[in-house]
Amino acid sequence: MQSALKISTRILHGGKIEVSDSQLPSGEAVDIIVLFPKADTTTRRSILDILAEAPGHLEFQNAEEVDTYICEEREAWER
Repeated sequence: MQSALKISTRILHGGKIEVSDSQLPSGEAVDIIVLFPKADTTTRRSILDILAEAPGHLEFQNAEEVDTYICEEREAWER
């Protein structure tokens, strides 16, 4: 008999696991290891990183540039 057997199954109600395979001899002692599927390892990125990759990159480099832009826009509305 082989030294390892991989079987995929579902956890049953009450945390029970049922393993059934013709290669498993009755009465033999075995060790069971439960491996959960890999969790989604997508790394979270900051909004600044995402904007840096966007076409045109960041419009403003600091708060002062934002304030200047807003003042210019307000002046344009009043004309």
